[in-house]
Amino acid sequence: MSYPSDLLSSRAIIRPGKFALIPPQGLVDNVIPGFENCEISILASPKLGASFVDYKVTMHEGGKNTRGFGEEGVETFVYVIEGKIKAHTDDEAFTLTESGYLYCPPGKKMYLENMQSEDARLALYKQKYEPLDGYGEPWVVSGHANEIKGEIYQDMENVRLKDLLPTDVVFDMNFHILTFDPAGSHPFIETHVQEHGAFLLSGEGMYNLDNEWIPVKKDDYIWFGPYVLQACYGVGREPFSYVYSKDCNRDAKL
Repeated sequence: MSYPSDLLSSRAIIRPGKFALIPPQGLVDNVIPGFENCEISILASPKLGASFVDYKVTMHEGGKNTRGFGEEGVETFVYVIEGKIKAHTDDEAFTLTESGYLYCPPGKKMYLENMQSEDARLALYKQKYEPLDGYGEPWVVSGHANEIKGEIYQDMENVRLKDLLPTDVVFDMNFHILTFDPAGSHPFIETHVQEHGAFLLSGEGMYNLDNEWIPVKKDDYIWFGPYVLQACYGVGREPFSYVYSKDCNRDAKL
């Protein structure tokens, strides 16, 4: 850190209960017990209005989580934005490189460790699991998004969607990757009950958030609250892509 070289300013937009755009500049590190030699920032949380918690994690050389991430009644997910890590539960281990991910069901902790001298950058997530009587329980899922074929989205060949978790109803959430070629867009402005937390992986876009058109780009984070109007155009010279969470497969509660 040093003295500022210009006027203090930020692209961040925080609308509690509605949406948030959080660029990487200005993030403050949090001390989370169990994370060693890591920089970790809490992005979305119930204090913002979210029903889940999203973290941005940079694991330096030797960085790891020693206590385990997760707890009874809470499901967790990690996505590797950059680098190579070891991710394991008490009885399974996975090597995850860029685009690798691991989902752990409630009550099963995940342990994370950087496997290289360079930094590893992670998107980390947790939320309370909502059981569904009579349908069983979710299970550990791991994979690499780069090995999943993108499906044409809403009959538009310049927009592709990947599902990272099974569509089985025992899962009350999913993670997706949506990719827009330059000039690709949503087919309409969406309004829905689901929340999202999105880590922008590449490119640039113009995003409509609560009927405001806002420029966004790689390494930004967006939280979308329930019923917030949302849609985007991909702009620039490379595909605009992001990985995001979505709650699903449950009825609304009274």
